[in-house]
Amino acid sequence: MSQNALTNRHDFLILFEVTNGNPNGDPDAGNMPRFDPNTNRGLVSDVCLKRKVRNYLELFPLVRSAAAENGFNILIKQGSVIETEQLKGIEAAKKQENDKDKQAEAAMRWLCREFFDVRTFGGVLSTGNDIMKGSAWGQVRGPVQFTFGQSYHPINPLEITITRCAVTKEEDKAKERTMGNKHIVPYALYAAKGYVSPAFAERTTFTQTDLDLLFDALLHMFEHDRSAARGEMIVRGLYDFEHIGTQHENNAEQNKREARLGCAHAHKLFEGIKVELTEEAKAKGFPESFADYRVVCGWDINPLPKGILLHKRHDS
Repeated sequence: MSQNALTNRHDFLILFEVTNGNPNGDPDAGNMPRFDPNTNRGLVSDVCLKRKVRNYLELFPLVRSAAAENGFNILIKQGSVIETEQLKGIEAAKKQENDKDKQAEAAMRWLCREFFDVRTFGGVLSTGNDIMKGSAWGQVRGPVQFTFGQSYHPINPLEITITRCAVTKEEDKAKERTMGNKHIVPYALYAAKGYVSPAFAERTTFTQTDLDLLFDALLHMFEHDRSAARGEMIVRGLYDFEHIGTQHENNAEQNKREARLGCAHAHKLFEGIKVELTEEAKAKGFPESFADYRVVCGWDINPLPKGILLHKRHDS
């Protein structure tokens, strides 16, 4: 167990928008934007958001200092072979332990130390034919988990036909042009929720430095992910509810327990953030931009539950 592991529970809400883009295409539906067929509200998968975080940290990696306990490499990335990286951890573990189960545990801890995404999101490491296969230490449950992002209102995806003056194959040279298509959402505002468990942070050595890095990645994850397919995507809000405990400083142990367990239900904290259409947008019947929304933080008016601090990360 790391002495520097995160000790306080966090629940956070992230608001992000898309304009004339496809935030998360569904490969089983011709790459159309994902949506709930019952409500037509848009969806963005949790793994899509994790991918943005990984991509940001891969572009702007941190270098481990001499005093730092953890590394900041990314395991799940383009071209990475999981078993190759896993083998490095196994070899390091074999130098420390003789028992197979202890080797598996040591290898898991090595991978958590070296790879930011493993100690943050967890992963399945029980692959290959060595000590990790079939081991309970091969299933790592990360302290940070996301829900699906969902738009506040129904989306109306558009299929746009495009043309290309060049052709791919020699036999198509006689053609004047080739045709294609892309799918876009004209505008939508999405919300996703995230949860950080200190109980699992202790197991993977996830620290406060890692949490700060995660929030930095979430705030900037679209800034360096621009493409014609995704259009203009912007993070509009990141509300971080930190559980700090309700006890007096003289009762430090009980206060630490409360901060670890939590001082209020996450859904009640999230319900304090109200996102509504303006009267002008209601008259139109649909939103066209962020200006058509009114975001009200009820916790600016009403007192937060005891033992909770609200950090508006988007304002920092």
